[in-house]
Amino acid sequence: MNRRELLKLIAATTGTAMIGGSALLTGCATSSTQTILAFSPDDILLLDEIAETILPRTATPGAKDAKVGQFMTVYVNDCYTLEEQAIFHKGLLLLEKDCHKIYGRRFMALQATEREEFVSQLDKHAKVEIAAGKMHYFTMIKQLTLFGFFTSEVGGTQVLRHVAIPGRFDGELPYKPGDRAWATR
Repeated sequence: MNRRELLKLIAATTGTAMIGGSALLTGCATSSTQTILAFSPDDILLLDEIAETILPRTATPGAKDAKVGQFMTVYVNDCYTLEEQAIFHKGLLLLEKDCHKIYGRRFMALQATEREEFVSQLDKHAKVEIAAGKMHYFTMIKQLTLFGFFTSEVGGTQVLRHVAIPGRFDGELPYKPGDRAWATR
């Protein structure tokens, strides 16, 4: 799977084009290198837990194994516009506020089933916002989780199939049900 195919997959999964995707295709050089807010170590832990709820560890590694939280902070700072950065940072605060309103505690204190339920509610709300033409912070988190995971070494080698140096063309490569998809770099 190449990066363009991954961007199409992310768009199909989240219902909108990759936010910050144009910066990615041009080398992540935004017109301004200023960032609105720095991420704290607690923010990175929170992003890792949200990402792990979206892509949990099963028989294969999960989002935390790929350090997706750290990836998100770099991508947001380097590739998002100032407006997109503001939405992302405000979204983290709103996520915690809504979580506390619903469950009486922060996201990190929720049980796994509560996290899944809460993330599912956020996803539904984000899809409504996207359909109305608005950008939603959870869509950004979900996109960066998918993008960060499947472009990481862990995602590209332990979840997707990977051949570091392609061999000959084989148009009749056997496929067995349950085989993993291929990753290319």
